[in-house]
Amino acid sequence: MTIFTFALKRIFRDKTNLIFLTLFPVAAIFLPANDNWPLLPYGYQFFGVLILFVAIRLTGLLIADRQKGVVKRLSAAPVTHFQYLFQNLLAFSVIVIVQCIFMIVGGVMYGHELYEPLWLLVLFLVFSLTAIAFTLAWNTLYRSKETSFLVFMAVIMIMAMLGGLILPVEMLPDTLEKIAVLFPTYWLAEGIEWVVLGENIGDFLLINGVLLLYTLLFLIIGSIRRIG
Repeated sequence: MTIFTFALKRIFRDKTNLIFLTLFPVAAIFLPANDNWPLLPYGYQFFGVLILFVAIRLTGLLIADRQKGVVKRLSAAPVTHFQYLFQNLLAFSVIVIVQCIFMIVGGVMYGHELYEPLWLLVLFLVFSLTAIAFTLAWNTLYRSKETSFLVFMAVIMIMAMLGGLILPVEMLPDTLEKIAVLFPTYWLAEGIEWVVLGENIGDFLLINGVLLLYTLLFLIIGSIRRIG
């Protein structure tokens, strides 16, 4: 697990990463609630956006490795590309899992009404895996970490708006409302609504099942492109 350990160390060496991973989640916990919309306090509604920002920064390290020739040098080392990718993704996953647990525990301790905190944690964990897989696939399109990040910031805002994290999907025109179903953020928003209002556990399983399917699809795209 040398690569896993090294990945964690270099993530926490970057001060900007520390802000994304610590200060932003703390600030999100203290954001207030609203009587009408969103259903959960603002910080938990927008946490999905933060997860996407964190995921693009973490997986951007793989672009940096390609720029520095690390991936090429691995071909001469007793480490397969699968091991390299798996241990890096495992390190990224551990970080977002800790972040999700911190958000839920922090919200409960602060006194937020999170309705079903355990189910909310499950939803955030599944969405985090989807976000990592999505940004892994996204980063295969770019040779520069900076370019990938800048373009993705615009994509994040589009995904958040159409997906129902910034405003209710019902406010969108019919055409955009149908397109919104294609975004993982839509299913996160649906999951949040289920946590607050839902009764049928089958609906929750369907929502997480769709997110896991997205995760598998993006992992295949992101892995084949650079491992093959």
